[in-house]
Amino acid sequence: MKLNIYDILFWIFFVIALAMILWYIFGDSPAIEQALLVLIITFLFKIQSDISSNKFKVYDLNKRLSTLEKYFKDKILS
Repeated sequence: MKLNIYDILFWIFFVIALAMILWYIFGDSPAIEQALLVLIITFLFKIQSDISSNKFKVYDLNKRLSTLEKYFKDKILS
């Protein structure tokens, strides 16, 4: 399994978000908005990770389709 920087940052921010939410519940130190902000940033990193992995899949698919297109053009024209 290959980990990229987005996955690592996702888990780091997720642990920080859980710690801040628990700190709010039991310690009453950070505001709930701060805890929710860290949670939102966490999910933004996860979404960015999914989007960037899809870009690579689309690029690979585009490359394969162009190869297939060349093959069919050669077969039809010859």
